[in-house]
Amino acid sequence: MSYPMEVFLRPPTEVWSGYTALGAATLAYMAPSTLMMTPSVGYTSAILFTLLGVYRLNQARRVIKYQRNLKKLPRYALNSKQIPTYRNQLFLGKGFKWGQQHTQRITDTLTPAAQKYLTPGKCYMVMRDIELNLEGTAFNWLRRISSSDTWSNPIRPLPPIGGNPALHGIELAEKEILLPNKERFGHTLVLGTTRVGKTRLAEILIEQDIMRGDGPVIVFDPKSDAGLLTRMYMAAKRDGREDDFYCFHLGFPEISARYNAIGNFSRITEVAGRVTGPMTSEGSGAAFKEFAWRFVNIVARALVSLGIRPDYTNILRYVIDIEPLFLEYCNWWLPKNSPIGWQEEVNSLEIKITNKNKGNRFNKDQNPRAEALRQYISTLKIYDPVGEGLISALRYDKTYFDKLVASLLPLLEKLTTGKVGELVAPNYFDVNDDRPIFDWKQIIRKKGIVYVGLDALTNTEVSAAVGNSMFSDLVSVNGDLYKHGYEHGMLNGRANVLPKTYLHADEFNELMGDEFLPMVNKSGGAGMQITAYTQSRSDIEAKLGNAAKAKQVEDNFNNLIMMRVKEKSTAELLTAQLPEVEVTQKMMVSGASDSSDTTNHIDFTSSTQDRISNIKTPMLDPSHITSLPKGQAFCLLDGGHLYKLRIPLPVETGDDMPENLQALTKVMQRDYHTSENWWTETVSS
Repeated sequence: MSYPMEVFLRPPTEVWSGYTALGAATLAYMAPSTLMMTPSVGYTSAILFTLLGVYRLNQARRVIKYQRNLKKLPRYALNSKQIPTYRNQLFLGKGFKWGQQHTQRITDTLTPAAQKYLTPGKCYMVMRDIELNLEGTAFNWLRRISSSDTWSNPIRPLPPIGGNPALHGIELAEKEILLPNKERFGHTLVLGTTRVGKTRLAEILIEQDIMRGDGPVIVFDPKSDAGLLTRMYMAAKRDGREDDFYCFHLGFPEISARYNAIGNFSRITEVAGRVTGPMTSEGSGAAFKEFAWRFVNIVARALVSLGIRPDYTNILRYVIDIEPLFLEYCNWWLPKNSPIGWQEEVNSLEIKITNKNKGNRFNKDQNPRAEALRQYISTLKIYDPVGEGLISALRYDKTYFDKLVASLLPLLEKLTTGKVGELVAPNYFDVNDDRPIFDWKQIIRKKGIVYVGLDALTNTEVSAAVGNSMFSDLVSVNGDLYKHGYEHGMLNGRANVLPKTYLHADEFNELMGDEFLPMVNKSGGAGMQITAYTQSRSDIEAKLGNAAKAKQVEDNFNNLIMMRVKEKSTAELLTAQLPEVEVTQKMMVSGASDSSDTTNHIDFTSSTQDRISNIKTPMLDPSHITSLPKGQAFCLLDGGHLYKLRIPLPVETGDDMPENLQALTKVMQRDYHTSENWWTETVSS
């Protein structure tokens, strides 16, 4: 039977008719004569009464469970082994598809009459007051018992997850929420303020990608979360892939893998772009950035011509003093392009210049050999773009040049100072260093697992520079994969075979620059599946410095998972994409009117009516998103389908880690407080 309105916020009156029917069934079965029934009629009646009683009590149970769910949901926790892994689906958590009936139900909870079903009872509130008064007294043991999180404690506190639990409690039938893997090529954006469970969701998704084993898994973690690193390694170990696990961590260079962020490229100009990417391009800084780009490009072209792999160390060395690079390049280039006897001519010019500079205080810092080579090359009438670039750099006055690269040198020195410099500028020929060196193409081909801890809490500028360079390198690799496939150049390699690359970027706004736009826009065609995590839309705009570019980034994420946010405009990124729906409202109308007709025996008339009307309202309001409890989210998936989701709490399994990673995670837990372990404070979900 269908009714105009669904009413769950009321007393469960079905209980009385249910127990009455069961009582009648008992009486009809035990003593049918008291009801003036024959035994056969009594037994038949008992069966019918029992069916009616069970039916009515089941209706009452649904009402009671619904009202209980509005205050506290059943506990939902999974350990790593229990997280389901599907070949063609990505498990997100438990929930339901949100529709018009859920908008109706959440609207019903806003009425004054419904508040008693949403707030804890008097006994609960009194117990909390007693606990507060007992704290620090001799009866503190009683407070510990009453606040214990056990099933046997009927007055245990509600979980400190905040928000409005009714947002999920309005649906009794939960099921697994799955995202088809084919939809992940459209990329996924996860938004949520701090301490609401973004990292926990990331752990669930990353573990599935590792266990699926059909592609490399790359994780960028600027804030360095120890739990995330631990779960990644454990998942790799359970899948028998611990040898494919790489940990790159700027905060712990002693045990970190090594990576040259500028050593691999498709075009030589990428080197300068990655080095100068973190420099500001606003205002007057744009001109200095362009000059620094040109100078780094000159150095990089010369290094590659000499067969030297560029890295931050040799870039810094030759930016400070380019003359040694010019001399080395000339000694390589002139024997191939000059007539026999060029050395004698250069030596003669060097002697003349040395004699000329004697006693000339303006030329005391000039290198006679470099000047002699420059003059000799100018007489050859042979155009060499690399040599001409080096010569043009030599012409700059030293003081003027230092001003032009003033913002580049501090950045390069931060990247190359101490042991961090050994990570981003590895020595490929040091046989005594057993720390592995990796590059993205190698990782993709062997389906490796990479954790990138950027230590942003210690040095934001260095972490942003390294992360930005890694992103740029990935864009370049994706471009090559799109053209040739990842088996290009391999023995018996097939052409145009694309991998599945799972990229997870936590706090991705700290890492991205202009190179992130082509990554989200075009990398899906190269097999890249990006899942990006950040706090708000403003974070993206603040990093890019341009509202239009921020909108471009948002528009390239086809799947949206939104946890609790504090910014209304961020919530509207989801709600603005949803339609309006009709909700039903009940209005009670009563009135009375008297009669002035003295001949009529009716003195007055009265009427009472219940009127039902429909009004249009948004399917979801921004206030619903800003009031989400921790560990819950709304998801817009698979072409605009809206789901309500809750994430399972973690359960530790006690697996063993290598000693070096154990030491690393202990220090990370001690030094990095990310406020993401919100579930350790909950007593229920």
